[in-house]
Amino acid sequence: MSLFDRQTSGAVENLHAQFIATEHFAAIALMGDALKQSEKPPASGAVDPHRDARAIVRLLQCSQCSLPLRNPLTLPCGNSLCRTCLPETHIRTDVTYTVAPSRKECFECPFGCEKPHSLDDCSQDVTLAKVMDRVSIEVARCRPLAPDTPTLLDERPRWRNIVDSSKVERFPSSRILNGGRLVATYTFAELGELKYDSEVAYQTMSPIGDNYEHLDVAVLEHLKEATKNELDCQLCYALMLDPLTTPCGHTFCRKCVARVLDHSTLCPVCRRKIQMPPDVRDVPSNQRLSKLLLGLCPELVAARAELAAQEEVETLGEMNVPLFICTLGYPSMPTFLHIFEPRYRLMIRRAMESGDRKFGMLMYNMRGLPQGDLGPTQFMLYGTLLHIDDMRLLPDGRSLIETRGVSRFRVKDSRLLDGYIVGNVERVDDISIAEEEQIEANEMNGPPAASNDILGQINHTSTLDLLKTCHDFIERMQAASAPWLHQTYLRAYGPPPDDAAIFPYWFASILPINDEEKYKLLPTTSVRERLKITVRWVRRIEAQRWAVPESSDSEHDDDDEMTTSDNQDVSMQSQPSSQE
Repeated sequence: MSLFDRQTSGAVENLHAQFIATEHFAAIALMGDALKQSEKPPASGAVDPHRDARAIVRLLQCSQCSLPLRNPLTLPCGNSLCRTCLPETHIRTDVTYTVAPSRKECFECPFGCEKPHSLDDCSQDVTLAKVMDRVSIEVARCRPLAPDTPTLLDERPRWRNIVDSSKVERFPSSRILNGGRLVATYTFAELGELKYDSEVAYQTMSPIGDNYEHLDVAVLEHLKEATKNELDCQLCYALMLDPLTTPCGHTFCRKCVARVLDHSTLCPVCRRKIQMPPDVRDVPSNQRLSKLLLGLCPELVAARAELAAQEEVETLGEMNVPLFICTLGYPSMPTFLHIFEPRYRLMIRRAMESGDRKFGMLMYNMRGLPQGDLGPTQFMLYGTLLHIDDMRLLPDGRSLIETRGVSRFRVKDSRLLDGYIVGNVERVDDISIAEEEQIEANEMNGPPAASNDILGQINHTSTLDLLKTCHDFIERMQAASAPWLHQTYLRAYGPPPDDAAIFPYWFASILPINDEEKYKLLPTTSVRERLKITVRWVRRIEAQRWAVPESSDSEHDDDDEMTTSDNQDVSMQSQPSSQE
């Protein structure tokens, strides 16, 4: 009698000894490359629930404990695991940019991304949790509907992946289970007897040789129907495309998240602040949901991607932004403008009539220096998108407008339209908070700077202390009645912000220094780096104020061009457009 013909429990127990016999190890090793293919969902075409049963169930298993995912968390790197499988946490002492205790509590990623993850970025994956609940309910419902459909499941570990045989926790498992391959494999994993990396060999125990393929087809259809609504994006109501999970645990299409962040930093579901960079192109996708979508409905995913590509092509012509070549503007800061030239009257009128009320502000390229791929242009490469908050139209057609900075951008291309310039621009956003924290940790853990190394000392200063240095400087200047801190300016720009991301923009808006020096803030995508720029300003101003020369080796050469004085008048950025 062959091994696969035995149906008694005693025969199943004897299977372990047969399985681990020496002659089987070589055979299993040779199967490794072929079995490896089932680790991924089918690359294209309809999934075969009978052939791909093991691959489908693996998509539902936690890679850490091998059980079906329970209370799943999705990490910033895009990988998912059970809440109970989170590694031990520790408190980071080398980060000050974010003071929330939950951000300082972190753990080392168990998936090998080699980055520490903050607990604040790891909420329960709401969508994945709902999918797992639906799957569990559906499998439990289908299981009793197919009695007397025995299949022998024989676990096949990947021996090539086991370097040290002494670390093998247990013998491979074998069980006879009902319900077809799909239900039986899920049950096998649910019992804790199927390792995440293991494969499964199947043998029907039916007296008539029935493989129960019809059961697998029916179960997969039920699973698709049960999880369909959970895999739809709650913003566009279509099947999720490139799913992205926010730190609060809600998942949307990547492009939908980007559109939300264009207008708000709050999650559209729970209203928690989304701690993600507005430019989400480099944020890892939710890998588990991406694989589930490809595994359950690859044909629908392909159709959805094709439709999205067509929509993208149709909107390419809408990317031209009107550009005002005049002065500097900053995100979150007001800019006051006097508009009187006919071309800019037209530009502002069109912005108002469109309902968008936005245009780009760029500084003159005073030196005529080449600007990236654009070459020599009359404007600088980086600018700020402004929103018109208020407009006062004068009787002679001129207007006084008050704007506020929305975001930064880089000009990719430009052309002339009715006398003014329009451009194809690319949004510029800050790096993620996790990257900010890592930069600070790396610099703080570096060797201490020499006493005469000003830049080295700044680099070795915590982000919180950089901000404090600037705040202390403001207090000293207010005590000295510096004209540029007159109440007129503070009413326009507000008091010094406590937000480290905004403070450098506020500081540059009121500080009477060279515009070319202030421009350095616009292309800088790190909050910490912007603060370091402002601290260098403070050091230079204080050195000039007290006539204490600093070594040119301690500062960038271009910092010497920065000029300031306590009695210098401060422009309210109300320069008329004729200054072009």
